Amino acid sequence: MKLQRMNRRALALGALAVSGALALTACGSDDTGEANGGDASATAQAGNIDCGDAKGQLQASGSSAQKNAIDAWVKQYTAACKDVQINYRPDGSGAGITAFTQGQTAFAGSDSALKPDEVAASKKVCSGGQGIDLPMVGGPIAVGFNVPGVDTLTLDAATLAGIFDSKITNWNDEAIKKLNPDAKLPDLKIQAFHRSDESGTTDNFTKYLKAAAPDDWKYEPGKAWEAKGGQSAQGSSGVAQQVKQTSGAISYFELSYAKEGIKTIDIKTEAAEPVKASVENATAAIGAAKVVGQGKDLALELDYTPSADGAYPIVLVTYEIVCDKGNKAETLPATKSFLNYIASEDGQSLLADAGYAPMPEEIITKVRETISSLS
Repeated sequence: MKLQRMNRRALALGALAVSGALALTACGSDDTGEANGGDASATAQAGNIDCGDAKGQLQASGSSAQKNAIDAWVKQYTAACKDVQINYRPDGSGAGITAFTQGQTAFAGSDSALKPDEVAASKKVCSGGQGIDLPMVGGPIAVGFNVPGVDTLTLDAATLAGIFDSKITNWNDEAIKKLNPDAKLPDLKIQAFHRSDESGTTDNFTKYLKAAAPDDWKYEPGKAWEAKGGQSAQGSSGVAQQVKQTSGAISYFELSYAKEGIKTIDIKTEAAEPVKASVENATAAIGAAKVVGQGKDLALELDYTPSADGAYPIVLVTYEIVCDKGNKAETLPATKSFLNYIASEDGQSLLADAGYAPMPEEIITKVRETISSLS
């Protein structure tokens, strides 16, 4: 699958992606941070933004996973469109969808596509239309580990399922040895941590385990952790902190939390070589996704068992949810103008430097076409 080509600006700033990464927080978490970006960058971006007839206040809410991306986009957009004020509340996907279907917001952010009952509810506020999913932000979910003396580690879905289901309990287990023949694995108990709160990160991580290792992971995917055993911590920052301070620990969290010495696991897929957790590799995996939404809806079905080289399989996609028809007349110009910007090459180019994965060209092109047709 052809991948989105990053523009020269994103590539030139690529070296800053780690040091300048913003936290990609999970839905339902309060781990948020401030967006960064220089005034020179804002000036350059502002020159390419079409404000059109946009004015007034734009209310939106939902996924906290995209909070820092929204912050970066709003900074650039409002530098150009000074007659628009955008208020985004990162209060979680569920709350965002509820607010949207009750007519309180112009659009919502969600880490999962609209369910049939939510589509039905949206028809009450989308006069003559319905809510649709526009995939806009992606991100890799890393698996961090703390094993003394081990700097590089490869695991596959079946082994991860065994570890997080308390079936594999020691770091020198034969299953881990087989995948890491050159590693000096210690006789050390595995300390597996999962999220204590409901989160989009858990939802996507368990979707990967269920799809890639169905014989080893018997639980249904969801925002709440269902497997037995293990330990828990609040938020992505909580589980990352446990990995950092606990010998033998392993957990899952957004890539931007894999800092300050936390090592991440390479995932063995159907590709020839294990795949590292990176923004570029997450974009590669999203590029293999299929659009399964009907009409103008662009809901994606992710491929959790990619065979393409460099396609990282554990990813999260956040959608912007908006009416295809029947948007409020007073906010439609600002909604279209802002969504057009964040789906543009300039808007998407900000994502890699913020620790997110831009949408592949094939997908974002469809998103742009759909935004232009909103009414």
